[in-house]
Amino acid sequence: MSSIITGYEYDIFISYRQKDNRGYKWVSEFVEELTTELESTFKEEISIYFDFNPYDGLMESHEVEGTLIDKLKCLVFIPIISRTYCDPNSFAWEHEFKAFVNLASQDKFGLKVRLPGGNVASRVLPVRIYDLNKDDVQMCEAVLNGPLRGIEFIYKSAGVNRPLRANEDHSQDNLNKTYYHDQINKLSSSIQDIIYRLKSEQTVVTDDEKVPHFEAREKVIKDNFRVKEKGFMKMSGSKILYGILILLSLTTLVFTYPILFKRDSVKDLRSEEILGKAIRVSDRYGFWKNYTGKIHLTYAEASYMAPEEAWPKAAEAANRALQLDTELAEVHATIATIAILFERDWPKAEKEYEKALQRAYP
Repeated sequence: MSSIITGYEYDIFISYRQKDNRGYKWVSEFVEELTTELESTFKEEISIYFDFNPYDGLMESHEVEGTLIDKLKCLVFIPIISRTYCDPNSFAWEHEFKAFVNLASQDKFGLKVRLPGGNVASRVLPVRIYDLNKDDVQMCEAVLNGPLRGIEFIYKSAGVNRPLRANEDHSQDNLNKTYYHDQINKLSSSIQDIIYRLKSEQTVVTDDEKVPHFEAREKVIKDNFRVKEKGFMKMSGSKILYGILILLSLTTLVFTYPILFKRDSVKDLRSEEILGKAIRVSDRYGFWKNYTGKIHLTYAEASYMAPEEAWPKAAEAANRALQLDTELAEVHATIATIAILFERDWPKAEKEYEKALQRAYP
């Protein structure tokens, strides 16, 4: 059974050290429990690659690239991170974990996915079954180029550090206060968020044909840099002057506010409210109205404001700016940025960047 998205071999690839599946077969039980949970989570049939081979690595007569590379074409990669997994001499580490990160970073979706609401998730979804030492954590983070997150299946009590089991004798003694089936449910929900997001954006449509998602993304990103390069070409001298005056006024207000109103700090300063008042003074100028939209985008990126609250305000400001001046390249670039980061509408982003380029390069 292939992936629910065309072009991928599996939906989920589970990578592990065979050492971690001996004895009471923790990994095999985990895969069975996860499979059952996924069946009640997805309407579709989800395909999972799990190698039952009791030996690490392939035989000398096997070609790694030909044998494994197709199987690594999956949507979500789940490494079972143990005390033995983070080992450069391990087949799973070198030919599965590192190989998937490399492949996913170059495929049409990329390694990271922006979820509804603005959060970003990695297609590598680690399952940690031990507390790791510092060196192992650093090894993982070096490959992921970011912090090691994921779902923990760790039972911890005084002097104990081991995988969490489905049927614990003394679950109340677990200092982590986690329960096996709750963690399975969390993992299944995380997988669902990622796969459905990938499914919703798998292709974009051009004028006469569908093209791979990454080609459109690469084009609009390049266009974005070109627009920014010429972003001030269309500004008149009067707009620049008004902008400088507004910025100077805001800067003065920030530094004099605590003194004038006897506040201890500028934390009480409602910067958005004051900025709005200042911008309304020059509401006739599309460039500066568009600037308020860019500020709201910055709020969302900096987590100052929830993305679902910030981007509609950014879109409203950009659309108002467009009404004031349809010839501003920066306005179309802002609309394209909103389409990429929040609406995930690649055709719209490409169209707006093309408009921006036409105005930046008349």
